[in-house]
Amino acid sequence: MAKETATYIHGHHESVLRSHTWRTAENSAAYLLPELKAEDRVLDIGCGPGTISADLAALAPEGHVTAVDYAPGIVEQAAKEARSRGLVNMDFGVADVHRLEFEDDTFDVVHAHQVLQHVGDPVQALREMRRVARPGGVVAVRDSDYRAFTWFPESTGLTKWLELYEEVARAGGGEPDAGRRLKAWALRAGFAEASVTATTSTWTFSTEAERNWWGGLWAERSLHSDFAKQAVAGGFATQPELQAISDEWKRWAADPEGWLMIPHGEILARA
Repeated sequence: MAKETATYIHGHHESVLRSHTWRTAENSAAYLLPELKAEDRVLDIGCGPGTISADLAALAPEGHVTAVDYAPGIVEQAAKEARSRGLVNMDFGVADVHRLEFEDDTFDVVHAHQVLQHVGDPVQALREMRRVARPGGVVAVRDSDYRAFTWFPESTGLTKWLELYEEVARAGGGEPDAGRRLKAWALRAGFAEASVTATTSTWTFSTEAERNWWGGLWAERSLHSDFAKQAVAGGFATQPELQAISDEWKRWAADPEGWLMIPHGEILARA
């Protein structure tokens, strides 16, 4: 039986939220936007600090966005984001994607960004997302694929970081290479193949500002986030090893030739 109580590997350290609050509908849900209508009722699962949720609410001004997350504290931050933008077509709640407390056929759009890689049973999560989507509605999911991350120059330190990340994530019950699995999980959840459109998109960090931002936040996350705590507690890494990884992120960021591409799998699945 799948372990539904998977550990959220990142936690909510400031260096993590710095990344999450950078996300927008444009840079993280562009594949969904052509499907979104002004009057749609949207469920945003794993909303985090709410920047994508608020964007979706602004793009569906005659509709409504329900933003939910497993962590009550982060839901409060999402609500604060909505208030700061003056959005009144939103509500918020705490939810477990494996057991959503909504009626069948409730939402026009059910959206989850960077969620299924962190849950214990992604197929059950997709069954629930399908259940609460109205007939003809869309389930939209996007997840990164860690093993497909690509960077330059070559770096044994970043290779060690990636190997460690995947080990810690799987030990916690997640699947860091979720992007390539989304279509398969959707089919196992009961979606017909003809109803699933699978695409990809990337984040790329190359300019000096982009490298300093991404490399800097991972230099911190490698030492201070829940990922670091779990790596040490589980015996996967020592503090000096984490320090070496942090230093390698700084070296990469300082290199004018530095380049990093993060691929994502995406699916639009019709209920």
